[in-house]
Amino acid sequence: MGPAPLPLEGKGPLSLLITDIGTLVTNDPALGSGPLGVVPDAAVVVEGSRIAWVGPAAAAPAADERFDAKHRAMLPGFVDSHAHLVFAGDRTAEFNARMSGQAYTAGGIRTTVAATRAATDAELDANLVRFLREALHQGTTTVECKSGYGLTVADEARALRIAASHTPETTYLGAHVVAPEFADDPAGYVDLVTGEMLDACAPHARWVDVFCERGAFDGDQARAILTAGAERGLIPRVHANQLSYGPGVQLAVELGAASADHCTHLTDEDVAALAGSATVATLLPGAEFSTRAEYPNARRLLDAGATVALSTDCNPGSSFTSSMAFCIAVAVREMGMTPDEAVHAATAGGARALRRTDVGVITPGARADLLLLEAPSHVHLAYRPGVPLTAAVWRAGAREF
Repeated sequence: MGPAPLPLEGKGPLSLLITDIGTLVTNDPALGSGPLGVVPDAAVVVEGSRIAWVGPAAAAPAADERFDAKHRAMLPGFVDSHAHLVFAGDRTAEFNARMSGQAYTAGGIRTTVAATRAATDAELDANLVRFLREALHQGTTTVECKSGYGLTVADEARALRIAASHTPETTYLGAHVVAPEFADDPAGYVDLVTGEMLDACAPHARWVDVFCERGAFDGDQARAILTAGAERGLIPRVHANQLSYGPGVQLAVELGAASADHCTHLTDEDVAALAGSATVATLLPGAEFSTRAEYPNARRLLDAGATVALSTDCNPGSSFTSSMAFCIAVAVREMGMTPDEAVHAATAGGARALRRTDVGVITPGARADLLLLEAPSHVHLAYRPGVPLTAAVWRAGAREF
């Protein structure tokens, strides 16, 4: 057997034609009908990691390889812009108690803090990989990941180092709750979060976040933390108005945050502020489902003109789901969203919340993140809740399964 042939000089990446797509959601109205830019009987050409061509299957160009979608639906990979995946431990007992009548409070986070501090780097990394793989198998191709379960300089920095080895969308959340060692000195903890801890974490993060809520951080504390992060080049995002009315949304808009997340308890002024800004309202229905709380009113936000994203809030305490499809179904059933609006929020909306233009869309030049459904329409994500509909997933042009 002779030596393997040398690669041809100047040959570009292999191209892939995905054809016979029954309905294709592009999220580009210039390519198809409606806000979702739906193209019937469609095809997509992928070159390397990028989309090269989108259009009717009958007009598709030739490619090196071919995949038959068998008239199933395709949409962009989900963009989960709010997740807490670097942690250890289990809070089954807390969930069980809550389902038996105990109210949810922010204080339960400290249970996970203790377990996370005790875990090794290898254990935390293995947990993160498991959850990312679980999400990928359900169609999620972009994930934001927060720290927030260490609450010491060393533990927050290692959480972000671990997260950054798997996703560029890493968020410094030292201000999740006040660390137990500072229970009697919250001002001292804010000084730590805005000082030594920020110095250690900023090199590994793109974003800075704060839980602005009763039982966590008030408006003045949140402002100090977000401002300090911004001075270090981190972009703000805010846990806002989840458990009660408060200053979180207004602060997010004032500081130009990429997103205000939860947005459950909103005044008319909060809705108007979001609608008149570039700050995305990221809704996290898994949290309300898992805490038996009031759902956010997506219809109110959409009708006002606000940009809405849907995300899982995957975490061990208040929303232990990695399924964006589940969040779509709940948003349609409980939050006043149409199936089209929910799919858009879980893809293009999440991309907006991460200030990304290369994901959440299927358009030439975008990253080739594609989700093929075992269904004829994207509406089945809400129509068939709880049913595994993932037929195939490509991330950056590579088929994952």
